[in-house]
Amino acid sequence: MGFDAPSHWLIIIALAVVIFGYKKLPDASRSLGRSLRIFKTEIKGMSEDDKAREAAATVEAPAVVPAAEAPVATAPAATAPVVAAPVAQPAPVAQVTPVAEPTHAE
Repeated sequence: MGFDAPSHWLIIIALAVVIFGYKKLPDASRSLGRSLRIFKTEIKGMSEDDKAREAAATVEAPAVVPAAEAPVATAPAATAPVVAAPVAQPAPVAQVTPVAEPTHAE
């Protein structure tokens, strides 16, 4: 006595029509279908990414360097001193003087 009985599905469909109205149901089902399709492609893309990552990890297995043969850090090479470039000064801005508005005598 689960949801596999046809009478249960008819009751659920009738409730959906009453709650949402018959005009909005096709749009809602279309939107649901698009969302599920997008979700399915994203899940498939994630599984393909996982497979590619696992394949890359097996191909690029890092070699273990023994401690005796580890590279020794060297001092960085001497570099020329950095000289700051001259900065251009902004052009002077003209002063704007306010103009008095004419008064209307009444």
